[in-house]
Amino acid sequence: MKLSYWEIKSWLTDIDFAVIGSGIVGLSCAIRLREWHPKAKIVIFERGQMPQGASTKNAGFACFGSVSEILDDLDHHEEEEVVDLIGQRIQGLHELRALLGDKEIGFQQLGGYEMFLVNEATTHATCLEKMPYINSLISELVPGETFQLRKNSFGYKGINETLIFNQYEGQIDTGKMMLSLLQQAYKKDVLILNSASLESFEEIKGRVQLQFDSFQTSCSKLLIATNGFSSGLLNEDVSPNRAQVLITEPIPNLAIKGTFHMDRGYYYFRNIDDRILLGGGRNLDFETEETAVFALNAKIQNQLEQLLRESILPNQEIAIAHRWTGILGMGKKKTSLIKAISDHVFCGVRLGGMGIAIGCSVGFQLAALVKE
Repeated sequence: MKLSYWEIKSWLTDIDFAVIGSGIVGLSCAIRLREWHPKAKIVIFERGQMPQGASTKNAGFACFGSVSEILDDLDHHEEEEVVDLIGQRIQGLHELRALLGDKEIGFQQLGGYEMFLVNEATTHATCLEKMPYINSLISELVPGETFQLRKNSFGYKGINETLIFNQYEGQIDTGKMMLSLLQQAYKKDVLILNSASLESFEEIKGRVQLQFDSFQTSCSKLLIATNGFSSGLLNEDVSPNRAQVLITEPIPNLAIKGTFHMDRGYYYFRNIDDRILLGGGRNLDFETEETAVFALNAKIQNQLEQLLRESILPNQEIAIAHRWTGILGMGKKKTSLIKAISDHVFCGVRLGGMGIAIGCSVGFQLAALVKE
């Protein structure tokens, strides 16, 4: 595509900060950059017509981990590292809410529940036994007993009658959150260019040359915030992982309120607009789901629907309204990758499926790398 003089002059000349990705991290980064650099030219380049990846496709859980998920993390990370991860998620949620406001993101603190199938008796017993230990572990992060026992009052079938309740867990409206972030960026004179996919970059004489799919430009500082799509740009420990989701048509008199977790966080569902949104199942087919391709996995979608019809809403007429996928950024560690690649190139990626909790914070930290 041949660009006009006006396009080159107005949009692609003298860029100070080029942010790649208009998801939670990229938008938060640009907003913070504007606070510190009021006269800088800041341009966000987004590969999709709308923000892609996971920022507009997630389940909207304002959470920091269920008991089984935290125990699983403790099997792979040091105790201090796990506490730090939980602290980052809690702080990140505070920063997101402070930046946008609860009303603007549809935040509701309805609490979160962890459920266990009846055939998960061993896991259930372990979680109940370790719950006081987990509460003690995070006692300096949140007041009181975070995790408590509740009875299954929702009519779930094939589920152990004892649930684990987290009073601090909330949920947001993902669409409202992203619209609010975009509006803040526009108000702060941040330019956002869509359908611009970065293919490569090269540092030449103190600037970064950017090769997009249909044009070239350059910038003083390049900030990569593409999370699950970063493996094509960076030689770092981050890989794409697909998440499968479905949502029902409105259900009359839906009594389910809150966020719900199963199987170390691999399954999750919530209420939204008198519907049930259900996602997960990546552990059924890890190899296939390690991809950046947006496509439905019939094996996982069928399992999600079976779980919905047999356990969550048994003996009810249910129609599925939509199915979709999102792309997560995962790695060997659950810690985010926020670093300087060079004097002119920086990245904030690998959110580990916790983008709502830490995305805003990662964006702020990414901006801080170039504050000076």
